[in-house]
Amino acid sequence: MKKLTQIAMTVAFASGVSFASSAMALDGGALYLNPAKGGCSACHGKDAKTPIMPSYPKLAGQNADYAFNQMKDIQSGKRNNGMTAAMKGITHLTNDEEKKAIAQWLAEQ
Repeated sequence: MKKLTQIAMTVAFASGVSFASSAMALDGGALYLNPAKGGCSACHGKDAKTPIMPSYPKLAGQNADYAFNQMKDIQSGKRNNGMTAAMKGITHLTNDEEKKAIAQWLAEQ
């Protein structure tokens, strides 16, 4: 039984490392700047600290899980307030791994 538990833990750990590695392999900063992936910087600023309008949020330093969930909620329509109409039109340009990479990059700014 102890051996089975060790194997299960090894598989779980390896799966987690694999997922994290693939997300980390993506360059969140490059995705954030890329117009083909939504061009986040066009509204939120190249540094994610200087949005073009005061009503747009500063994204730098935001919690990665929160930022990712906001992108997902805007895309699905679960969040539908404020300036989400503009965001809804572009969130489909990134997949979940890319959203996670962008969110992680934002958290590190």
